[in-house]
Amino acid sequence: MDAPRARRLILIAVVAGLLLRLAFGFGYWTGKPLTHDEREYLALAQSLAEGRGLHYPPDHATGTAQQFGRAPGYPVFLAAIGAGAPADATPARVKIAQSALGAVTVWMIAIIALNAAGPRAGAIAGGLAALYPPLVWIPSYVLSEALFMPLALGCVMLLASARARADAEHSPRGGGALTVAAGLLAGVAILVRPGMVFFLPIVAAWFLWRRRWSLALAVCVSAMVVVAPWTLRNAREYGRFVPVATEGGITFWTGNHPLAIGEGDLAANPAIKADEIAFRRAHPGLTSAELEPLYYRAAFEQIAEHPGWWAGLLVKKAFHTFVPVGPSYTLHSTKYLLASVIPYAVLAPLALIGLLRLAPRGGAITPLLLLALSVVVTSLVFFPQERFRIPVIDPAVIVLSSAVLAGLRRHP
Repeated sequence: MDAPRARRLILIAVVAGLLLRLAFGFGYWTGKPLTHDEREYLALAQSLAEGRGLHYPPDHATGTAQQFGRAPGYPVFLAAIGAGAPADATPARVKIAQSALGAVTVWMIAIIALNAAGPRAGAIAGGLAALYPPLVWIPSYVLSEALFMPLALGCVMLLASARARADAEHSPRGGGALTVAAGLLAGVAILVRPGMVFFLPIVAAWFLWRRRWSLALAVCVSAMVVVAPWTLRNAREYGRFVPVATEGGITFWTGNHPLAIGEGDLAANPAIKADEIAFRRAHPGLTSAELEPLYYRAAFEQIAEHPGWWAGLLVKKAFHTFVPVGPSYTLHSTKYLLASVIPYAVLAPLALIGLLRLAPRGGAITPLLLLALSVVVTSLVFFPQERFRIPVIDPAVIVLSSAVLAGLRRHP
């Protein structure tokens, strides 16, 4: 297959992906109740739209749950598209905007595959990304993954181009502008999902290994330029160092709790949720932001006292990062579970073959693999969950499996 035909097929996949996402959002996912996270995002967007900044409205009720400090990127996005009003279900404008982002994501996955394994792989990846169920339904949820995905993949594409430019120019500063752009985009992605911060040292180490010292510095500094103003705001707001959001403490505590099984958040682990309520009762009057360092301290004490147990927990986390089993999956309906697990289970073995064949060749695939590695690190530090897997691991699985399905034809 030649490149022009592949690009035509990719365009068809992008259009089909857009239509499928809109069809799911407006033909099936209608009137569905919002989760706690979705309500919090909309509440913060409402507050931003009303000029109160990133603070919850006074009338925002959470029941027994806390009001977590969130990263600002996604609420800003919601407010920008006019989704800053109270809602009982996903607003239509969110579904439309995020379906468009989903179509862009289809294109990005296809182009990454095309650059890594040739036109045929790009066309196949585009078709798979357009049809892949978890990518189809993500735009219908008020969740940050829909925005994070194109930002993270865009960063990957820029880094791949920067690496190619640097190699072509044989210059220490070759690809510098593209690397700065990638760093800026990484900074925005961090403000959407703070876990992206683990990507920076991994990319910097990759550049250093390739003796691209200036590029390693460029990607980190440009990302920090984006994040630093928000970190300074947090220092004024909380009186201490909070890089992005105060939800990190409870997340770390949950993932490293004595009852942790290596997968799932509080909703998927009722026993840990009960202990979390007891933890708050033991510290009455403290906000979630004030509790954050206490959560970290309790978790680190648990790890220090039981290092052997924690090593075993890391093994469990590594397993659940890639294997779609656990309570966070079974919380949903059987229909959802099958639609989520079966496509991933079919493609994952092919992706493993593709990884073994493509990874040694390096090239355009490397930044995507580094991004996937950062998700693994995030899962080990905190905990794995389907929502953490879908935006990065699943696109990587699609790209790698498409290379195998295409016969691993080399890009001319």
